[in-house]
Amino acid sequence: MKLTVIILTFNEALHIERCIRSAQQVSHDILVVDSGSTDDTVALAERQGARVLHHAFTTHAAQMNWALTQLDASTEWVLRMDADEYMDEVLVASIQTALPSTQAHGLYVQRRMIFQGRDIRFGLVYPVNILRLFRRGHGRCMDRWMDEHVEVTGPTAVLRGTMYDHNLRSLTWWTAKHNRYASLEAVEQLNLKHRFLRSTGDAHAQERLDFSVKRWLKHQVYGRLPPGVRAMAYFLFRYVLALGFLDGKAGTAFHVLQGGWYRYLVDAKVAEVERYMRDHRCDIATAVEQVLDVRL
Repeated sequence: MKLTVIILTFNEALHIERCIRSAQQVSHDILVVDSGSTDDTVALAERQGARVLHHAFTTHAAQMNWALTQLDASTEWVLRMDADEYMDEVLVASIQTALPSTQAHGLYVQRRMIFQGRDIRFGLVYPVNILRLFRRGHGRCMDRWMDEHVEVTGPTAVLRGTMYDHNLRSLTWWTAKHNRYASLEAVEQLNLKHRFLRSTGDAHAQERLDFSVKRWLKHQVYGRLPPGVRAMAYFLFRYVLALGFLDGKAGTAFHVLQGGWYRYLVDAKVAEVERYMRDHRCDIATAVEQVLDVRL
């Protein structure tokens, strides 16, 4: 059964060869969709035997869904990988065994985060199952600004093994990336209140119960708490009650930044957009573009 691996890239020369070598353990049909890299990403990917296409970036979801339109007609399964990810031997074997026989339309894998060289094991970060493998024609990426994920129509199953998320870049790069992510997450939070974006998602798509519960908690519990206060409460829950402090010094940096600073930054950006709306008497789309530099 033909499997195509899709990798979205932008300046991923540091990671792309490692990712492609990992992907080639399950398929030699590797599709890299690049959004204007200025480093050696494209050359390195082509040298590894990947097919490289170029497409302007708007959101991860839109880029992934465009990539799905570029598959060969013979493709039966799709595996989505980020450029800084790789698979362990157990996951490789699970994929090779499952595809010829499974009745599922989507397959979940376990993701493990490595931050500053430390395996993050606590604070709600591990274990997390994510849907990355699906039958062509039965899955697409949810059209969201942030927290996009693949939705499938039909039954799902969980594979054994681990997908490692191991970015080798500096903390300066990491914080800059999450500053941008915070702007996109702020758009999602603003939409929950102001309803200015079109409805997204597939009403017939399947998602795991644990993901549904997490989404409900995020929108109906976390989203109703006072801004700022909820970021601190979330961090304390992750770091203390969920034992994040056991992840050592690198883990402390991760939980403080990703569980505290990032969430607070989102709330601060939401407040800034709403203040701009009041002060300039403008609509929310204008405020989002002016304050967050996000084109809706």
